[in-house]
Parts: sequence; C-alpha cells; structure tokens
Amino acid sequence: MIELEGVTKSYGDELALGPLDLSVPEGGVGLLGPNGAGKTTLLRILLGLMPPTSGTVRVLGEDVSTAGKSLRRRIGYVPEGDALFPRLSGIEATAYAGELVGMTRVDAVKRAHEVLDYVDLGEMRYRLAEGYSTGMRQRLKLAQALVHDPELLVLDEPTEGVDPEARLHLLGLLESLAREHGMHMILSTHLLPDVERLATHAIVLNCGKVAAHGTLDELKRASTKAYYVRVNGVPSALTEFLTNKGVRWETHAPDVRVELEDPREVLRLVREAGLVVRHLAPATLTLEEAFEQAVGATQNA
Repeated sequence: MIELEGVTKSYGDELALGPLDLSVPEGGVGLLGPNGAGKTTLLRILLGLMPPTSGTVRVLGEDVSTAGKSLRRRIGYVPEGDALFPRLSGIEATAYAGELVGMTRVDAVKRAHEVLDYVDLGEMRYRLAEGYSTGMRQRLKLAQALVHDPELLVLDEPTEGVDPEARLHLLGLLESLAREHGMHMILSTHLLPDVERLATHAIVLNCGKVAAHGTLDELKRASTKAYYVRVNGVPSALTEFLTNKGVRWETHAPDVRVELEDPREVLRLVREAGLVVRHLAPATLTLEEAFEQAVGATQNA
C-alpha cells in the first residue's frame, strides 16, 4: 500500500522527518507517535500535499511526485480539526467534495445522498454544516472522504474531541468499511484502542524516525523479555526457587511470568527446580507497553 525509500523532510537545516525506508501492506495501518513525531508531515507527503526533501514515495503503486490528481481520486482524506466549506448544507458540502475530484455534478449529488445516509446524516443533509455537532462534523468529513468511492482512506485523528457515544458510532462506521467493504485505511491517532479495533499493522514514529513497525502482534512481541511458564504442581514451587536464584517473576495464575530473554534459560531453571514444564510462551506486551518501549528506545538511542 505504501513504499518509502530514503524519504526525508527538512525545513532549512532542521531534519523533521527521516530518513524513512518502509514498506506497508494493504489493510488497516495505525500511525502512532507522540506530538511532534512527524505523523502529520508524513500524511501530507503521502497525500502529495507536501513534497519530500528527498526520496521516493509510492502509494497504491503510484509515485506520489508524478501521479497528482489520478492518485488523489483513489484516496479519501479525513483531516484533523474543522474543514468545513462555509455556508453549505451537508448535501452541498459532500457533493462539492465529489466535484473537486472530478465527478460530474449529477453523479456527485447522487453519491452524496448515499454516503450521507451511510454515515447517518440523512435527516440532517439540508441543514447548514456550521450547525452540526462535533460528532456530526466528523461524520460529514467521513462522507466527503467517501463520496468518490476511494480505495484508501487516510484519517487524521478522526475521533478527536467527540463524546464517547459519537466516538463509538464513528468507529463502528470505520470498522464496517474495513471489514465489510475491504477499505484500506491509514489511521493517525494517539488513541491506541482505536488502532487495536481498526488496524492490523502499526507504524510508531518518534523524532521523525520509525521507532517500530509491523503487525500489532509483532509489535507486542518484539520487545518481549519475559516468558509465561506453567509447571506441574503449584506455582510457588517455582517462584521460591526463582527468588533464591535472583530471577524476577510475577504470578499470573496458573502461569508464572519469568523475566528472562532466553527461553532455554527458563527451561534450565525449571529443570533445576525439579519441575516439569507444561506450557511455555512469550509474554506479550499490551499495545500501550509496546508503544512506550518503542518511543523510549528511540529517545535513548
């Protein structure tokens, strides 16, 4: 879905992004990172709204520097913050977004009615968008991004500032697009539960560089330095032995989480304790723990 080769972005002598070398598969991708990590800069480069200082960017197989409007017709964009056309109703704003990417007026209006119904704004279509609530404005931006039936949806903080009910509603719409309609997505957000719900892969940016990337499962396992082990008998038979050996552990009944990087060392200690392993598996991190480790690693590099 995305290929980056030697991509950088500089402002004068300051390197804001990169160098980035990355290949991202199709599907749902979360773009994560603290404020100032370079997420919005990367999104603008991917959309062709900002040229990189160096490197090659390909999106959906097309070179962003030469594809221009042909690529933008294949992408829907939900920007962060308000992005309303002034003095337009919901149906007018959505149809106008379609015309901007080359749809005829008739087709744009017809499609606008369809997508407004899809995002549950059908009854509000003739009201001025300035009167919409925050949640309704977010759904209007989604309708504008979908009006031309794109292959890829780029979302920049789509649930920012909405109340919990509106957030769940919007996430449900996005989940339906991904699972039922096969929509590819890039989701830039600081809300990790949103990524876990909508994405299968994630990219973690920090200080303009890729701190980590891969499937969510890979990220949760990547920095694992512990193993869950289950033995015959009660866990205390193992934990007492580990304490005497100076090995850190936590009880996660019926397992013991052993703080060691090498599984062979775990097996050796279990044998020394006179016990038999019934189950051994890497201790996975939560996405939040994996994110914190990745960001911390780049800060300390």
